[in-house]
Amino acid sequence: MNIKSLNLDSNLHILVTGGAGFIGSNICESLLANGNRVTCLDNFATGKKENISHLLKHKNFSLITGDIRNINDCKVACKSVDFILHQAALGSVPRSINDPITSNDVNVSGFLNMLVAARDAKVKRFVFAASSSTYGDSTDLPKIENVIGKPLSPYAITKYVNELYADVFSKTYGMETIGLRYFNVFGRKQDPNGAYAAVIPKFVMQFMSHKSPTINGDGSFSRDFTYIDNVIEMNVRALTTNNKKALNTIYNVAYGERTNLNELVNLLRDNLSEFDPKIKDIKIEYGATRQGDVPHSLASIEKAKNLLGYNPQFDIKKGLKEAVTWYWNNLK
Repeated sequence: MNIKSLNLDSNLHILVTGGAGFIGSNICESLLANGNRVTCLDNFATGKKENISHLLKHKNFSLITGDIRNINDCKVACKSVDFILHQAALGSVPRSINDPITSNDVNVSGFLNMLVAARDAKVKRFVFAASSSTYGDSTDLPKIENVIGKPLSPYAITKYVNELYADVFSKTYGMETIGLRYFNVFGRKQDPNGAYAAVIPKFVMQFMSHKSPTINGDGSFSRDFTYIDNVIEMNVRALTTNNKKALNTIYNVAYGERTNLNELVNLLRDNLSEFDPKIKDIKIEYGATRQGDVPHSLASIEKAKNLLGYNPQFDIKKGLKEAVTWYWNNLK
């Protein structure tokens, strides 16, 4: 995404934790294109070298292979940094249910390490990836930032704890923090493989292999699917805002529309059929509802619009067209 119009100072040095991951690597690319100096911290537990291999020779890019669970790695990464975009985390609700201890170590202890390292390095602003899973069992739609329910998974607990820690650090140490609750992000570079692959790239790869995707449940569950360029926009707006009222708070990052899984799979099939007509005839299978899944998710993005000037350009149809084209050209 071209972020020149968002007026981010190109002289800033920005640390992107988890910078080899799906979201992080896309952010790194956009910052480098803007002229920024970028440091990436990643342990490659879920991030991939191929996501950033083309950046390694860039004069303004540096890679630190390290782990946010190691406070010394965090301190080294924070040296001479102006801003931090903290994307590093161990995602996935099912993964956290299967292994809550590791999810907590990375997402809570690692997050606290980064806050401490940022505080000690006097980093100007700490922007972090929060999660829509924080809304838990709240049935209210759309989701409004100050109304949440009880968490439904260990992952959701860890991401809520992040918000609490950031709030305490802003009040106690005077740090500037902004949390971004991501809603079902998708797009180029999202990993289609592995047990915890996100639904869109997983379905795309199954269709491209002429296999039947399996929907968990009856397909009525809905999500506010959010294209990667909308997420990049929000991260940059969080860095550039001079509005004091916009700091030390949480924002939804979404498009503000919901799509159920039946609609999603049909959109994917239609888009992919333009490349391979045989995909049009592939049938959809249905399985058991997944433990810990929230039935419906829809974000209010009014707060982000009002305080940060957020103006997402990609709805589900436009985003899927871009994403499917990328997958076809890069993974076929």
